[in-house]
Amino acid sequence: MIKPILRLAIWSGILVLILGVALGAATVPPADAPEGDWQGTLDTGAGTLSLVLHVKKAADTTLNGTLDSPDQGAKDIKLTTVTYKAPLFHFEIKTLMATYDGKINKKNTEIAGNWAQQGASLPLTFKRVTK
Repeated sequence: MIKPILRLAIWSGILVLILGVALGAATVPPADAPEGDWQGTLDTGAGTLSLVLHVKKAADTTLNGTLDSPDQGAKDIKLTTVTYKAPLFHFEIKTLMATYDGKINKKNTEIAGNWAQQGASLPLTFKRVTK
């Protein structure tokens, strides 16, 4: 027969193990963090373009990133300006004369907004890529 103190120690150890595994599996970025990889599809009216957004935080805490357009064979298009003030997210790509303004949802899984380029404004939603 197991003594009550030993039984309590065993159950405490099991509980700590379960909580550790559960918390370790939930490695989601903070709710206010746009850093990471995002995918979206831009409907131009004449077709669709897959877009992949990569956002990083520099050592000085400023944001930077790149955009890929796999359907066009374009990769690592530099984001000229990236700003974030919860929940609003914005970036510009001067070489394309394009801007994006969106809002990150509370779960930090989606950025819903508008892509603007050459006078046109189109809805574009990016979804976080989980690896």
